[in-house]
Amino acid sequence: MGMTIAEKIIAQAAGVSSVKAGDIHTVTLDRMMSNDGTTHLTIDMFYHQLKHPTIADPNKVVFIVDHNIPADNPKTAASHKKMRDFAREYNIDFWEGKGVCHQIMMEHYVTPGELIFGADSHTCTYGALGAFGTGVGCTDLLYALVTGTSWVLVPETIKFNLVGELKEGVYPRDLMLTIIGEIGANGANYQVMEFTGEGASNLSINDRIVLCNLAVEAGAKTAIFEPDEKTLNYLEEHGGRKPKAMLKSDADAHYKKEYTFDLSKIEPVVARPDFVDDVVPAKETFGVKIDEAFVGSCNNGRIDELRTAASILKGKKVAKHVRFIIAPASNDVYLQAMKEGLIDIFMEAGAMVVNSNCSVCWGGCQGVIGENEVLISTGTRNFKGRAGDPSSKVYLASAATVAASAIQGQIITADQL
Repeated sequence: MGMTIAEKIIAQAAGVSSVKAGDIHTVTLDRMMSNDGTTHLTIDMFYHQLKHPTIADPNKVVFIVDHNIPADNPKTAASHKKMRDFAREYNIDFWEGKGVCHQIMMEHYVTPGELIFGADSHTCTYGALGAFGTGVGCTDLLYALVTGTSWVLVPETIKFNLVGELKEGVYPRDLMLTIIGEIGANGANYQVMEFTGEGASNLSINDRIVLCNLAVEAGAKTAIFEPDEKTLNYLEEHGGRKPKAMLKSDADAHYKKEYTFDLSKIEPVVARPDFVDDVVPAKETFGVKIDEAFVGSCNNGRIDELRTAASILKGKKVAKHVRFIIAPASNDVYLQAMKEGLIDIFMEAGAMVVNSNCSVCWGGCQGVIGENEVLISTGTRNFKGRAGDPSSKVYLASAATVAASAIQGQIITADQL
């Protein structure tokens, strides 16, 4: 029996010739990432619960401050200082105020074939480059930091065969929300979502990032694409990194289930509050009044999304009662947007462009919404209270739909403006 890409990565990390779903293996990790959401807890355990605290390989570790940056209160400032001091003491790569953790990792670290643990649920993003990235808690991360290893229960893999191409005005986010809406928020629990087929090959790396990033919202352990020429070009454009391994699934690999999605049939959609799998055609939400709009996050804050939003906003104004916040996913994205004049378009339209960070998506420090307010967002989640008051509502949509809604003051798609 052959192996899937995910199984090959685990076998490689475990130092064995083959693995199968259900096996448990000890693996050597290629990389570990932690952000300011929980790193301070990991550090406290490191100093206070270990008899012989040490870091197995500092070169494999990356700390990124992205959730509450700049610090919004003394407690947050103390957590950041703890990360800063620890990174300095152990010679760990440290990023602060440079972008969202997963965007930083994609731009500077991840390569095909790697097995990566991140103390953040959206670490599954890294599958866009053919790596196995998965989120873990701070205790599991601590063990990985100290030993350089961990254990993995080999997951089953679901194949998503993509055919055709997306129509104009339809975006990868519409596609992934549609997939989640069909299989459900528990549809891929502790499984790998492998995207394959002609349609997958047609997608850009940014498109693939969008799909892999949201896989955890279907319960997935991770998501992955077969690395190809587009992958190699991305690595070359971002520092000339070399792949660890360009792996592909064997023809006789076992899949628990298979789905086929025709990209040409995907339409603009919206995920309604308070569940990411409550996905409906966007037209069913037309007319819902909004108080705030957001373009950004590790899912939808790259240059492609900013270009899309700017193309819709150009020459128009954000509705007077709407707060429109835009957070580029990284400083590199921000600088590119400045070079292309996108920031000018946003500001002239009345949007607020903030620093590169998680921002509104997680409702911790910027754009928090109040009682009974409505947000339309390109963030990752729309759980009750995700972006502010428990009575508030979060709708998820593409950058195009968010920008159009910000102009109209109510949910609408760009083609209806």
